[in-house]
Amino acid sequence: MPIYVLADFKLGNLTLNEAELLELVQMSLMLVIKISLPPMLAGLVVGVTIALFQALTQIQEITLVFVPKIVAVFLVIFMFFPNMTEAMTVFFETIADRMVAIN
Repeated sequence: MPIYVLADFKLGNLTLNEAELLELVQMSLMLVIKISLPPMLAGLVVGVTIALFQALTQIQEITLVFVPKIVAVFLVIFMFFPNMTEAMTVFFETIADRMVAIN
């Protein structure tokens, strides 16, 4: 069974070593989690609340869950949009600074 070693990654005349590439991937994944967590938590809370309401009242309407979930997710996205754009801007500026520093 071969063992693959992550060598230097080359894209044009940009070169990243293994540590830089792993740090970049880690930063990217943390950004995705940071941006997607608030809407996902809002959808989860609303979904569980409505599921509990449906279980207690024995109302088994399938479409009852969708509208409140969509409204909650859009409200959270609207409220957290400045923070999301700031996080993405900082990430992209960091990437741009690294690309400038390489050349």
